Amino acid sequence: MYSKFSTLEPDKRERIINAALKEFARNGYEKASTNEIIKEAEISKGSLFNYFNSKKELYLFLLEYVVEVIDKIYDEVDWNETDLFRRMREIGFIKLKIMKKFPQAFNFLKTVAHEDAAEVKSESDKIGKYLIETGLERGYQNIDWTKFRDDIDLQKTINIINWTILSFAEQQRDKVNSFADISMEELREWDDYFDIMKRCFYKKEEQ
Repeated sequence: MYSKFSTLEPDKRERIINAALKEFARNGYEKASTNEIIKEAEISKGSLFNYFNSKKELYLFLLEYVVEVIDKIYDEVDWNETDLFRRMREIGFIKLKIMKKFPQAFNFLKTVAHEDAAEVKSESDKIGKYLIETGLERGYQNIDWTKFRDDIDLQKTINIINWTILSFAEQQRDKVNSFADISMEELREWDDYFDIMKRCFYKKEEQ
């Protein structure tokens, strides 16, 4: 679908992607200006639509792009680590590194969660739901559930952990102006929550 765009020089592709991510993140879908994207990317007027047939097609491409960026996180995870909280900490560390490397992608993703333009709302909601559901599902692969107490309901425990993770992530997301500014402080705060949950949910000998 994006064959012309994929044949561009990597530097030029990256300039266009980052310019588009920045403009959509700053102004939302309806107010985003393709002229601003062209200017920021330093490409000739009209050439953008040589690669994408419309603003909507460009936006949908960016949704696919951010999914690929998120996938880079899970490509680096050590799936042999079976302790849930050590696993989650590792995912958090890798995510922080990827956020610093692709800040515009995460700035864009932050606005996707609130996008209400009718033309793209369905696709935006679908991607948001997909990333949350698959992210949680992937994080629980190959976990040693025997570490958890026998006297608690495991599914309810997982629900509590999920709610904590999602609520904390949303809180941190709303605090930053740009993901380029995110720091290790967020990861250290994660550890405090993990310690509390371990004391609540793990058997004594596993804490």
